[in-house]
Amino acid sequence: MAHIRFGLATSHGPMLSIPPEFWVDRVSADRENPRHFFKGNTYTFQQMADLRRPEGLAAQITPEVLEARHERCQKAIRRLADFFDEHRPDAALVIGNDQMEVFTRDHVPALALFWGDYMEGHPRTPEFLAKLNRGVARAEADRTPPVYTQYPCLPGLGQHMIESAIAEGFDVAQLRRLSVGEIGVNSAPHAYGFVYRRLMRDQVVPHVPVFVNTFYPPNQPPASRCFAFGRALARALVSWPEDLSVAIIASGGLTHFVVDEEFDARVLDAIQNADEAALSRIPESMFQSGTSEIKNWITAAGAMAEAGLSMRLVDYVPCYRSEAGTGSAMGFAQWC
Repeated sequence: MAHIRFGLATSHGPMLSIPPEFWVDRVSADRENPRHFFKGNTYTFQQMADLRRPEGLAAQITPEVLEARHERCQKAIRRLADFFDEHRPDAALVIGNDQMEVFTRDHVPALALFWGDYMEGHPRTPEFLAKLNRGVARAEADRTPPVYTQYPCLPGLGQHMIESAIAEGFDVAQLRRLSVGEIGVNSAPHAYGFVYRRLMRDQVVPHVPVFVNTFYPPNQPPASRCFAFGRALARALVSWPEDLSVAIIASGGLTHFVVDEEFDARVLDAIQNADEAALSRIPESMFQSGTSEIKNWITAAGAMAEAGLSMRLVDYVPCYRSEAGTGSAMGFAQWC
């Protein structure tokens, strides 16, 4: 019988992968974005700057503060990666989301499991990188391999989990090979690539990738559904007859592209206490844009609750990059 050995959760935003002096490179895109989600509403960059002026966020973006917070993030990632190395499992379940890297706006499943032999990793071409914002382009080395790579998966376990989820009433899509998404290549999305490169340090264990549509309406599963899905995934794992130790890893979040420390604290407290009711009471309007990736954590939290494991927050680091509060709140956690 498979057993769930531990869980990990990590943010994967580009700011984790570039020196802090380059965080400002993303602010030009922030200024051009007319729809920044914050506390259930949308604002322009200037409206955000006006709204948050009383917070004195200029003090959060000095070079000294950026350097200190960047180092805290790197330390937390190292701790998670060291933990993974020291307790290396036989297999893993990696929960992430796609941002039109695999799917297109014509087809986005709410929930999906991959049961092919491997996920493909493609290096980025200079032409592709040239199209990206400089702050994102510099981060690609942490999310994509330097050479074409096949990351091993577990088709037998993946099929079993799909069948188990269907039997429990979760109509999951099934993938045997990644399709070519809107970026033009069938490469593992960055939510998974970051885990492969930074947490597994390119020594990827056989795994089952799980896709949750956090970003794209109208079929985003609500938080309560994600928590229940996580429980179902855990039940599917422990019903697998082979003797396997399994880690469950969530990739994404926390609040971004606007940092909301109050909301992060509320969600982390609910996750730490496996409080499904508290999570279900949060309006869906709060889980939008990048912040929606918290649902990957919530899915993992459901699995951990089913497995009887407790969460320990390794660190929470609000990484601002502008006086408007844009940036990414980085979170790192363990369940054991």
